[in-house]
Amino acid sequence: MRILMIAINDPAGTAIRFCRALETHAGHRCRLATLETRYTHGWEKDIHVPDLDESGLDELRDLLAHSDVLHFHMTADEHTALGPRGSLVPADFMHGKALVHHHHGHPDFRDNKGKYAAKYAALGRGNLLVSTPDLLRLLPKARWQPNLVPVNDPAYTPGERDEAYWDGPLRLTHSPTRRDLKNTDQLTAMVDELNADGASAGSGIELDLMDDVPHAECLRRKRSAHACFDHMQGYYGMSSLEAMSLGLATLAGPDEHTLSHVREFAETNETPWILARDEDELRAALAALAADPALRREAGNRARAFMLDHWNDQRAAARLADFYENLN
Repeated sequence: MRILMIAINDPAGTAIRFCRALETHAGHRCRLATLETRYTHGWEKDIHVPDLDESGLDELRDLLAHSDVLHFHMTADEHTALGPRGSLVPADFMHGKALVHHHHGHPDFRDNKGKYAAKYAALGRGNLLVSTPDLLRLLPKARWQPNLVPVNDPAYTPGERDEAYWDGPLRLTHSPTRRDLKNTDQLTAMVDELNADGASAGSGIELDLMDDVPHAECLRRKRSAHACFDHMQGYYGMSSLEAMSLGLATLAGPDEHTLSHVREFAETNETPWILARDEDELRAALAALAADPALRREAGNRARAFMLDHWNDQRAAARLADFYENLN
C-alpha cells in the first residue's frame, strides 16, 4: 500500500516515526509531506515543502496522484496547499483514495469541542485516529493509534548502567514543549521544596529542565538520568514513551480511562508509569525515588521491559497497518 502523510508540522516527530516503522515492519510504502518547522527540535524531514525545487514538487505531485491513502495529521486536510501559490491541493487528487484524519491534541481540536466530530460527520468520513485515549472523548468515532518510538534504535536504548549508576542525587528530567500544559511550575516548586526540607532523605534531586532543546540533545541527556516527569494532565506524552524506552522511572498522571485503553493495547494489566495524578502523589513519588536508588533501578528496568514486550514499534506499526487494510 502507498501512503502519503500530510502535516503542517510533524507533531513531536510522530509522523516520520510511523513512516519508518510501516516500511520496516509492515511492508507499506509511506512518505511524509510537511509545511512548517516549529521549535528547535530538529525532527527528521522527508518531503519538506519549503525546501522543494521543481523536481521535488514533481515528486510530490506524483505521490499525490498515485498514493492509495492520504493521511492528514492535526489540522491538515484536503484543502491544505502543498505547493507555491496554492498549487498541489490534495482535494484535486482525492478520487479513488482513502482519506484518514489523525488528531494529536492541537489547541484548536481541544478548545473547540465537537468541531471536528461535526465536520467529519457532515463530510461522511469515518477513517479517524487519535494519538492518546483521552482524545476519544472529543472524537468518539475515532480509533486510538498509539504513538511509537524505535525501541532498538541506539538513541532510545539505555546505556551500560552498573550498580553505582543509580546512586547519588536523583537525576530527574523534564522536557516541556508548553510549560502551561506540562505542570512545569508545579514540578520546579516541588523539587525546590523537597530539596529544602530534606524529604528526600538527604539525597537531593537534580532537575534537568530541557525547554525547547534539539531532540537528539534531549535524548542524550535523558539517557544519563534516573527518572523523567511527563505531566499530570490525565494522559501521557511522547516524553513518557521515550523515557520508558530509555529505562527511566517515568512519572505521569494518566487517568483510568487512559489506562484501560493502554491495558487493552498492551495486553497486560501492568502499569508502566509511577502514577502522579496530583501534587500529593508526585511529592510522594519524588521523595521515594530520591531516597532509594534500588527503587529507581527497579522502576527503570520495568519501564524498559514494558516497552520491549508491550509497546514496541513493531506492535504499534502493526496496529496502524491493520487500520489501513480495513479502510472504507
